[in-house]
Amino acid sequence: MTAPVAVHQGSCLCGGVRYETTAPLQGASHCHCSMCRKAHGAAFGSYGSVRREYHRFVSGQALVRTYQSSPKVTRTFCSVCGSPLLWHRDGTYAEWVAVPLGTLDTPFDTPPQKHIHVASKAAWVVICDGFRQEAEG
Repeated sequence: MTAPVAVHQGSCLCGGVRYETTAPLQGASHCHCSMCRKAHGAAFGSYGSVRREYHRFVSGQALVRTYQSSPKVTRTFCSVCGSPLLWHRDGTYAEWVAVPLGTLDTPFDTPPQKHIHVASKAAWVVICDGFRQEAEG
């Protein structure tokens, strides 16, 4: 049996943790919720989703830590540099993980097409790219 071919590869800032997906990322979006803003230290977090079975850490697993940021959401990050590496939700969509697009080392040619949780966006952010805006995710 041949190993699945990586579609995307990514890593944290320090390079200690590396991951790959063996399926294309889907549903790319910019999330403006306060938790994503804080996790990224930016106006929003940009993510693409892939089914959990198509994502794997290929090195640095010992550096990976998790944080439950809300009752149903767990965020994964590098314990050395703090880079966000993914997040997932319990319950609905539990079979999916969201990959921060900024951690990709391979090209991602499909730009996010929507902004989510814009009701809680930073007051200084003006969204004028024409993408769909959703108050709730």
